[in-house]
Amino acid sequence: MSMQAAPGTFRPDIEGLRALAVSGVVAFHFGMTGLPGGFVGVDIFFVISGYLITRHLQQEIARSGTVNLWRFYGRRARRLLPASLFVILLTLLFGYFILSPSEQQFYSKGSLFASSYMINLWLIRWTVDYFASDASNNPFIHYWSLSVEEQFYLVWPALLLVLARLRPGKRGLFLLLAGVAAVSFAVSWRVTAIAQPWAFYFSPLRAWEFAAGGLASMAVPQEWARRFRFSPALGWLGLALIAAAYLTVTEEIPFPGSIALAPVLGTVMVLLSGAHESRIGPRSVLALQPFQEIGKLSYSLYLWHWPVIVYAGILEPDLTIAQRLLCLALTLVLSLLSYHFIENPVRHSGWLAAKTSRSLGLAALLTATGATVAYGSAALASFNLDSEQQQVLKSAERKSAAREFDSACVLERDEIAPKACEFGAKNPKKTIVLFGDSHADHWSTPLKRIAENNGWRLVTYLKSSCPAASVTTWNSVLARNYSECDQWRKLVFGEIASLKPDVVILSQYSSSYVKNDINYISSYQIDVGEWAKGIKRTVQTLKDTGSDVVVLRDGPLHKSYLDKCVARALWQDESPSVCDTPRSEAVEETIPAAERKVVSEAGHASYVDVIDLFCNKTTCPAVIDGKLTFRDRHHIAAPYAESLAARLRRAIFGETVDGGVRTE
Repeated sequence: MSMQAAPGTFRPDIEGLRALAVSGVVAFHFGMTGLPGGFVGVDIFFVISGYLITRHLQQEIARSGTVNLWRFYGRRARRLLPASLFVILLTLLFGYFILSPSEQQFYSKGSLFASSYMINLWLIRWTVDYFASDASNNPFIHYWSLSVEEQFYLVWPALLLVLARLRPGKRGLFLLLAGVAAVSFAVSWRVTAIAQPWAFYFSPLRAWEFAAGGLASMAVPQEWARRFRFSPALGWLGLALIAAAYLTVTEEIPFPGSIALAPVLGTVMVLLSGAHESRIGPRSVLALQPFQEIGKLSYSLYLWHWPVIVYAGILEPDLTIAQRLLCLALTLVLSLLSYHFIENPVRHSGWLAAKTSRSLGLAALLTATGATVAYGSAALASFNLDSEQQQVLKSAERKSAAREFDSACVLERDEIAPKACEFGAKNPKKTIVLFGDSHADHWSTPLKRIAENNGWRLVTYLKSSCPAASVTTWNSVLARNYSECDQWRKLVFGEIASLKPDVVILSQYSSSYVKNDINYISSYQIDVGEWAKGIKRTVQTLKDTGSDVVVLRDGPLHKSYLDKCVARALWQDESPSVCDTPRSEAVEETIPAAERKVVSEAGHASYVDVIDLFCNKTTCPAVIDGKLTFRDRHHIAAPYAESLAARLRRAIFGETVDGGVRTE
């Protein structure tokens, strides 16, 4: 992302490629263009870095027979660390006034890992955590790519030096590094399908992209490109591949996987074409002044754009186009300032360059400063975490009754065998089954209380992102049809048939599976008619077991993460009501209407509307009776869920506890 060409070997087309890369990333994150694949600009940066670093190291090996690793690391430190730390420090400073103390605590950890170039490893764990905060609010998440790059810089020079000493020759060295790239790509491709965060963030699984650039810089392909008659056409084809990736790759496609080949090979083609120095190739366009100016600022633009848009989105959740343009202008101003007053002066400092020890000392000082400030920021946030803030935090962190009993009560995506978790009486008057996804799970808290209070037994069958409705859904994490859900559901039907419960209660995050006006998840959401048929099939299957069936309407979807929004409001001396969502924006009516219709036609089945537990006629409040209603946008906070036990019992079973389930 930041490797510079050696003096006298400047390639304007590479600077133009940097401009193309950072423009895609910024446009994607700012949501200002129709570039769903703009995020692959990071992959372009990786290839460019691999190209430049390998070319530079090969030149040094050819000249001196070795690589001065300490001097190399010193140059990298002067180039990367000053601007990086400056942005980290200002991001923490502004975060003090914008973020709640609990968020400041959490993101201070992010700044620590960002300062030490290990945030990609932190994000692997964080991303797969079910209760993790939303990534869109993490002002340091973009440092993952810098961490991957810096980790590559630590390993690649040593690898090249070892291989050079084996004297395999030009072709032999090329083949050895091609083997390294092939292994990295093959593993990355496989891991993308089974553990995507590892493929995305883990540097060895991104090494093939750097290696692809490195291979393009080597003598064998360079000599071929200079002689190849159609090198200019190759470059234009490369730009077309990059453009196709920008226009067609989406977040719904497993990435990096095989799809990352498009921007990577496209960038390699452009780099090889540039070796030809033809006037009719893309080099002539990429060398234009606008591309050169943006490319020169690409590192600073990358550092600044994300915290700017994150904080702007927190302060004004629905940014207009004009406001986004203002954010872009602010990013440009900040980038110019840091480039001219920090990035360039330190990089070109003669005093630092004179002795490697000075550059390495600077690296140690800056890293230590980042760590110290991160710890100080976390300590200050902890001091500011008053009782009200702690109450919000505890409400959001408290697990549902099922998860508190055993986290395995809610199956993960790859699990199929049903797990029945039981609560309440051993010799019950009535047995209730709760069946569904995480939206069924949040009802386990009040239903457990109901079962215990009435001498009943509650049995749960729960699986993450898996509806009780008999439909095949798309799983965005697996990036494919959720076959494990279909298999689990069939097995659960069998267990319920053997159990013969009195009542089966269904609940699911319906608006995430079905096309609707308030909750766009992906283009793979199904039609409401197909969903209604799935509900009907499930209700009929469960009725055939002799059980009464209750279908709970799904709850509201808030416009913001309520735990964060309420905590920020308290920190800024505002009322939590600023986090309320208008009922018209939080409640979807098309899906419930279809569900209600098929359930009412089934007989011995009940459709229970729970919206009034969360919303009045105009508003869905963030706080009711002093309790946080939802721990995020749509999962009920456990303390509030527990307070709903009496009202939920009346809604499902009527006033008479031992009476049957009312039907509609």
